[in-house]
Amino acid sequence: MPSGVDRRTFLKATSASAAGACAASILPAWAATDKSLVAVSTPLTTFAYADVQLLDGPMKRQFEENHSRFLNLDDDRMLKVFRQVAGLAAPGEDMGGWYDLTGFSLEGNDFHGFIAGLTFGQYVSALARAYAVTGSEPTKAKIHRLVKGYGETLDPKAKFFVDYRLPAYTYDKLSCGLIDAHEYTHDPMAMDIHEKLTRAIVAYLPEKALSRAEMRSRPHKDTSYTWDETYTLPENLFLAYQRSGKSFYRDMAKKFLEDDTYFDPLSQGNNVLPFEHAYSHVNAFSSAMQAYITLGSEKHLRAAKNGFDMLVKTQSFATGGWGPNEAFGEPGTGQLGNSLTTTHASFETPCGAYGHFKITRYLLRVTKDARYGDSIERVLYNTILGAWPIQADGTSFYYSDYATTGKKVWYGQKWPCCSGTFPQLAADYHISTYLRAADGVYVNLFTPSSVQWTDGGGRYGLKQETKYPFDNKIQIQVSASAPKEFTLYVCILAWATPNPVLMVNGRRVSSEVQPGTFASIRNTWKDGDRVELELPMPLRLEAVDANHPDIVALVQGPLVLMAVGESQPTFERNALLQARAASDATGDWLASSADGRSITMRPFMVIDKESYSTYVQLKS
Repeated sequence: MPSGVDRRTFLKATSASAAGACAASILPAWAATDKSLVAVSTPLTTFAYADVQLLDGPMKRQFEENHSRFLNLDDDRMLKVFRQVAGLAAPGEDMGGWYDLTGFSLEGNDFHGFIAGLTFGQYVSALARAYAVTGSEPTKAKIHRLVKGYGETLDPKAKFFVDYRLPAYTYDKLSCGLIDAHEYTHDPMAMDIHEKLTRAIVAYLPEKALSRAEMRSRPHKDTSYTWDETYTLPENLFLAYQRSGKSFYRDMAKKFLEDDTYFDPLSQGNNVLPFEHAYSHVNAFSSAMQAYITLGSEKHLRAAKNGFDMLVKTQSFATGGWGPNEAFGEPGTGQLGNSLTTTHASFETPCGAYGHFKITRYLLRVTKDARYGDSIERVLYNTILGAWPIQADGTSFYYSDYATTGKKVWYGQKWPCCSGTFPQLAADYHISTYLRAADGVYVNLFTPSSVQWTDGGGRYGLKQETKYPFDNKIQIQVSASAPKEFTLYVCILAWATPNPVLMVNGRRVSSEVQPGTFASIRNTWKDGDRVELELPMPLRLEAVDANHPDIVALVQGPLVLMAVGESQPTFERNALLQARAASDATGDWLASSADGRSITMRPFMVIDKESYSTYVQLKS
C-alpha cells in the first residue's frame, strides 16, 4: 500500500545535525520529574527518545511515515476549528471527517464533525515526541507555531467547549499535547496555556469520573453525549502536576479516578470489564498506574495489574487484540468466538495498541516481569505493524478484522481517533524497545535498533542486528568507551521452548535461560563484545476461547499465521501443525487443508488487500 509520503521532502525537512545532540538531553515525561512530587521511583525507567535509534525495518518505516505526515500537515487546517469558534480569521481548508465543526448525525450514522478538533493535541504530542527522537528544527518550529496558534484561540471560559459533545475526551488530548510540547521542545507558553485551559474546562466536567452507565442515567441531549471519558483524565493530570508542581492538578486527578465503579472492584479481583468501552477502559489503567507512582496508592496498582490480567485471560484474541465492536464481553460465554461471525470490527488497532503499549510499559517498569514485554510484542507484530499508513486526506486504518473471512479496509470517515494515537505510538516504539535499571539495561523488543547511554563518564551502547520475527536469531553488539561491569537483561519469550540458546562471544551462558523471564548476564563488558540469542519458534495452536475449542489460530513464535483465501479453511490438527515455511523473506507458511488444498498462512503485518482468516476450523 503506497504511503503517499515524499521521502526526500521529509528527510530534507528533518535534517538537523546540531539538533540531535540537543535532543539527546530530552528525557521522557516521567524521567525528568522532581522526585519530591512522586511517591514511587519505578525500578525500571525508559531511555530518552533520542537515546534509541530504530534501524531499517517496519517500526522505523511507520515512525518516519507518521512524522512526515504530520510535519507536512498545514497549520491553518489544524487550527481552523479553534479559530472559527474564537471568531478569528480561519484560513485554510477544512480538515474534514471527525475533525470539523458540523455535520454529525447520530440518526444518519454520519460522523462528519463528530468531535471538532479532537486529535489536535495528539498531533502536537506526536510531533513533540518525534522531535525528541530526531532533533528536527522544522518539527520544533511547527510545534511552537501550533501551541501559540491554539493559545490565541483560548479565552478564559474556553467557549470552544460550550455544548461540546465530549469535553473530557478532547481536553485530555490537548493536555497531553501541551505537556509534551513543554517537556520535549521546551515550549515557553505550553504550560501556561495548559493551566488556563484546565481551570476553564472544569465548568464543562462533572463532579467526578462518570461511568458510561452513570452518564446514560443523567439527562443528555442524545446518546453521543454519554460517550465522554472522564475516567482517563488522571494520567495526564498527574503528569501535569509532576511538570509544574501545582497541587490543583494532583487534586483534580484524584477527583477523576474512577474508584467507585471501576478501580475499587478491580483492586478486589472483581471483573467489571464486561460491556464497557474497550479502549478507553484499558487507557484508564494508565491513570491507575500514575496514581500509584504519584500517590503511592497500592490499591490502584492492584487494580491495574488485576485489570490487565483479566484483559489478557478473558478478552484477548491470539493476536493480542481485544474488544470486538469496541466492547468487552462476558467471560465464559464464547463471546470472542461468536464475534467472528458477527463483526468485522474486531480490534480498534492504533488506539488499542497505543493503550496496550502504555499500560504494559508502566507495569513492566514497576514489576520487571517479562510477560508484559511478551504482551507488547504480540500486539506489535500481529496488529499495529499491519496497519496501513494515514493518508494525506486523513483516510485512516481503524479496525483489525478477525472475522471468519476478513479483509483490511479503510475507515469510512477521515481523521478519526486512530489518526491521533498512531503517530504517538510510532514515536513510542523508541521507549518500548529498551529500559534502564540501576544495574544495567533491559532488551525488551527484538528489532533492528541501537541504544546509547553514559555512565561514570563513559559512553556505552547496544546495537541489535536481526531479521526477527521472520528469523529466530538476534545478535547484540556492545560498544564501550572503557570496560564496564553491568547486567544485560534479555527477554526470553514464554513461547520459546524448548531450550533457547544465549551466548556471549560465542560461549553459551552458564546460567539457566528460562522462557517467560529476562535472562540476566552480569559481565564486565568491553567494546566489541557480542551477545547472540537463538529462540526456538515451534508451531502451536491457540483456540479463540474455551467455548470454541476447534476454532484455532496457527501461531509461530510471536506471529499469528492467517489463512489467505476467500473462505475459512478446515484442517486436520496434525496437518496444520506440520505446516512448512515457504519463504523466510515473506513469512509465509504452507499448510494442507482437510480437502487437500495447499493454503498460504501469512502474518498480518505483510497482508495487504487479500482476504484471510485469522482463525481456521479444525476437523472434528
